[in-house]
Amino acid sequence: MNWFLRKFDELSLNQLYQILQLRQEVFVVEQTCPYLDADGADSHAEHLFARNEAGEMVAYARIFQASEQQSYARIGRVLTAQSVRRSGLGRELMTRAIDYLEQRAPGTPIRIGAQTYLLTFYQSFGFKAISEEYLEDDIPHIDMER
Repeated sequence: MNWFLRKFDELSLNQLYQILQLRQEVFVVEQTCPYLDADGADSHAEHLFARNEAGEMVAYARIFQASEQQSYARIGRVLTAQSVRRSGLGRELMTRAIDYLEQRAPGTPIRIGAQTYLLTFYQSFGFKAISEEYLEDDIPHIDMER
């Protein structure tokens, strides 16, 4: 597996297209959830992704550093391609995202908006619920912090 971390303006057009395609495959098609994925936040994020040996993008997460306006970091749009699920790649993706944020700003809280069915997965990384369950695009979510 080859891992990459890019700021928005460092992404090639091909990488950006593959990111958007994979996010739509998972969040729009698989989860039958029509929503506006291109939310205007990508240009403020860093993009962590993995390609397999064939060059296919198979894992992705969007990372936001803490700032003066937001005292916590965020990880979002966490996904793995259907072809690699249950291989441990999702765990590696989250570990890399957390490690990166902790290296940049040790001790800064990290938040996620987790799909509720993945609560145990995120708890295994030390995330704790900080909200009640809510619906986002008709999918149950819960806010978590580490």
